[in-house]
Amino acid sequence: MRKCLTALAGLCLAVAAWAGEVTRVEPLSWWTGMKTDLQLLVNGEGIGAYSVAIEGGKGVKIKAVHQADSPNYLFVDVDVTAKAKPGTYTLVFKKGNEEIRRPYVIAAREKGSADRKSFTTADLIYLIVPDRFANGDPSNDSTPDTAEKARRESPMGRHGGDLQGVIDHLDYIADLGATALWSTPLLEDNAPRGSYHGYACSDYYHIDPRYGSNELYREMVGKAHEKGIKIIMDVVTNHSSTEHWWMKDLPFKDWVHMNDPYVNSNHQMGLALDPNASKADRAVMEEGWFVPSMPDMNLDNPYMLKYFQQWAVWWIEYSGLDGFRVDTWFYNEKVPMSQWAKAVTDEFPDFNIVGENWQANPDYVAYWQKDNPNTDGFNSYLPSIMDFPLQGAISNALTAPIPGREQPQGMPGRGRRGADISGIYNALSHDFVYHDLSHMMIFLSNHDIARIGDTFGHDPRRMKIAFTLLATLRGIPQMFYGDELMFVTGNPRRDDGRLRMDFPGGWAGDPVDLFTEEGRAKAAADSTWAHAADLHDYVRTLFQWRKGSSAVQNGRTLHFIPEKNTYGYFRYDGRETVFVFINNSDEEVTVPWTRFREMSEGLGEGVNVLTGERVTVSDATRVAPQSALVVDYRP
Repeated sequence: MRKCLTALAGLCLAVAAWAGEVTRVEPLSWWTGMKTDLQLLVNGEGIGAYSVAIEGGKGVKIKAVHQADSPNYLFVDVDVTAKAKPGTYTLVFKKGNEEIRRPYVIAAREKGSADRKSFTTADLIYLIVPDRFANGDPSNDSTPDTAEKARRESPMGRHGGDLQGVIDHLDYIADLGATALWSTPLLEDNAPRGSYHGYACSDYYHIDPRYGSNELYREMVGKAHEKGIKIIMDVVTNHSSTEHWWMKDLPFKDWVHMNDPYVNSNHQMGLALDPNASKADRAVMEEGWFVPSMPDMNLDNPYMLKYFQQWAVWWIEYSGLDGFRVDTWFYNEKVPMSQWAKAVTDEFPDFNIVGENWQANPDYVAYWQKDNPNTDGFNSYLPSIMDFPLQGAISNALTAPIPGREQPQGMPGRGRRGADISGIYNALSHDFVYHDLSHMMIFLSNHDIARIGDTFGHDPRRMKIAFTLLATLRGIPQMFYGDELMFVTGNPRRDDGRLRMDFPGGWAGDPVDLFTEEGRAKAAADSTWAHAADLHDYVRTLFQWRKGSSAVQNGRTLHFIPEKNTYGYFRYDGRETVFVFINNSDEEVTVPWTRFREMSEGLGEGVNVLTGERVTVSDATRVAPQSALVVDYRP
């Protein structure tokens, strides 16, 4: 049925080109048994003057037809009743003696689709930038229907990575211990420059042809599922692209926020929740454009909001998605955005959505989570939030010292070998402000943050501590591709084009192949990759173990105030206890078991997760400088 649906969608486009008057009907198709109402966006020369009917059987009928400000659009409400049968229907557009007939597929819904599960604390999310991950099909590096051509030599150019490259390396991702894959946007971005990142969408219903096709995307989802990997789609509701096809002829004058002269967002991320904020400042935040090439969408327009709700639901049902990550969440108008999230989760109750809420203040982050008891009564309906406060604390604790600016150990702020570990304790002490700790994404870095290999001073010990924290703290862990191999740029500051680097081995002729164990072993002779294999194996050991740890996935946390740049904490759930000891100091340290007796008493013998050695509470357990101990205690 899905192959048939895809073929007919292509036929629809062919008929549109032949007829001339109807160039687009979106969504491209629909299904029986959906809760979401169907509203078609129809685009074509003068189509606003036509009447609309639908033929093909009982149970599907036109409820209402809405004209837009532009005469080249119609918005058509279609009632797909419980009596509707899967099949190909015909949209009939009439004006006088003129008639345009357009096939439209309403397919059978996949069994159990509404009950699909999503990403949880049991998962490790692996984030990639697909243009930089692997080039599985060089023939689509440049395409005649997209503006920007491949320029691998340019850090900001397109490099050729694609969906086939992802498919070819799913085994690598699974072997690392990752069980979910988040890719930066794959929908068409037809910007003339910088299109590789995908955050300026020019067509919401089609995968960028330089990555592949809708059909190949669906195939990738299926193959990922076969290997136990969930797929998370990165979507952008706040803005589109000046190259989007509708920018030449907007359906409504307020489809996007138009300001003359141009107004840029003030990027003040707290305005949406500030009770004292002025309406003028809030309007600039919500209605100003992110950058001049990214028009700000007006979700207060009900047709725009409906379009985005359906588009999200369509991709989930069409491709079998497991989750969304939403870019720049708090830039959107917050009430319609909450309606967007509710529409998605009403259709798919267990579907997880995580929003980008870039703030260092825990209360600012907590505000955006679904069912948070906000004093203004606002509910975002956003299931998951990103723990930026914890990310900042980990980064500060492990950032390499700036030569000549070191402070003596024990002084506030930066120590001789990185900042004090206390910042992580302080970040976790704010857990009381969060409504649901199990729906928080924790991370060390992402595509918008300088490579941690650079900020941690190309030090594998710091990297190992960071990954130990990521694997054992509460929440849903997310890792940025290549950090497991200590990718570095040589610049400790953010440099987008370079930090989103090519994965060695993803392109034919690469002198180094870090996707394979043999390749990593050979690369060790190169000083750049001297620690890659060892770090990779450390990370793999941690996250493969984490898959079976109920205490780490769902348990509670008990931690102790850090002393002398060391930090001890327990994760426990009644069936398992995990003890973690971080030694961020310059000296070897003996674990102070008596200090931890509140939790350690009676634990007996456990297993060192990283070495397999037996560890007892009575041992004089010593932990090397700049290293971590993880002990798993089970009955």
